[in-house]
Amino acid sequence: MNKETKEKLACSLTAETTELLPFLPYLLQDLWELGSNPRDMVRLIRKHVPMPDIDRIKIGDIASGKGAVAINIAESLGVKVRGFDLIPDFVEYSRQKAKELNVDSLCCFTVADANEIVNTEIDYDCVIFGAAGNVLGSPQETLRKLRGTVKPGGFILIDESYLPDGLSSGEVKYQNYEYLTHNQWVRLFEDSGLKIVEEVSHTEEYNFDSDNKAIAARAEELATKLPEKRAIFEGYVQSQLNECDDLENSLTSVTWMLQRV
Repeated sequence: MNKETKEKLACSLTAETTELLPFLPYLLQDLWELGSNPRDMVRLIRKHVPMPDIDRIKIGDIASGKGAVAINIAESLGVKVRGFDLIPDFVEYSRQKAKELNVDSLCCFTVADANEIVNTEIDYDCVIFGAAGNVLGSPQETLRKLRGTVKPGGFILIDESYLPDGLSSGEVKYQNYEYLTHNQWVRLFEDSGLKIVEEVSHTEEYNFDSDNKAIAARAEELATKLPEKRAIFEGYVQSQLNECDDLENSLTSVTWMLQRV
């Protein structure tokens, strides 16, 4: 894994330094859903993706994390899903979870760099890119790469957050990511040959307390074992808190169902 890939991966998981990467599986061991809401993804796919022959449907999950979205899709819709993630521990967890839930015949999880598989994985009916930040580059690069993975008329599900009118990027606490306005995203979709099929704004009250407490507890365990690294573990906890505060009070979180035109 080269330096640029490590930096993008760290940023996508709210890590301030690549030094934290080996410890992320430990820090996140109590969480299964890492960002995207699987129920939203299942509903949008069921509603919009035609499935005349369920055995021929191709669904991919890029930066699939610990497999929550892919497994929920397989379990709810009975379709085959391929998940790709760069962290081997996450991929192994996904495989074990799929087996536990009796959908291992429908799920295939592979350790892979998202920037490489977007060049080889093509002709999907639907590709998911959920809350993975700038793993694929800038917003423009991300949309271009994702568009190439789906067939003409195929769909892309993407989780993002945007700046509401009147809010500047300088007012966002978590500064390791490029936030756009809603209008900027819409123009990018148009320029990238994608149309919005449905937009789901997440305006419900967030409750991150249990997740943050679990991460903080694991961070303290690591800091006790490795006191010389306490600062990076505590920094990760603070980054999580900052991102959660942004989602609760500043940014608008959204899931877009896009179609390649």
